[in-house]
Amino acid sequence: MIHWLNKTAIFISLLLFSLCSTAQTKHNFALSKSDFLLDGKPFQIIGGEMHPARIPKEYWRNRIQMAKAMGCNTIAAYIFWNYHEQKEGKFDFTTESRNIAEFIKICQQEGMWVLLRPGPYVCAEWDFGGLPPYLLKYPDIKVRCMDPRYMTAALR
Repeated sequence: MIHWLNKTAIFISLLLFSLCSTAQTKHNFALSKSDFLLDGKPFQIIGGEMHPARIPKEYWRNRIQMAKAMGCNTIAAYIFWNYHEQKEGKFDFTTESRNIAEFIKICQQEGMWVLLRPGPYVCAEWDFGGLPPYLLKYPDIKVRCMDPRYMTAALR
């Protein structure tokens, strides 16, 4: 059974994606007592994990199509903080494989749902859990805690 917090996070992610979608067909995503509902019918998420940062942008569509061919209807994607903010305060969502909006658009064109999994911390065998190394300029910082220096950076 999915923990209620995880189920709620999934619900909110898919709801936001469906509401922000520019597709010609609008969908209604809801939560019943025991099921996710898509357009009023029970919906089972059959997902595969795919990290845009690990795949050259030129291969995104092909990989998404392969996931769909395997029976997936959803792509779960970590967004690595340290990949998008390599220099403190300077975010990049346009170069190389960083264009998350384009990745989502391709998923949408291929008829796939997207479950974004932004950090700040990610469990994906990624350097420093996706946290930017500039945090270590404070030798006594406590990451993944309520340390104000960490929280200020994470909230940004």
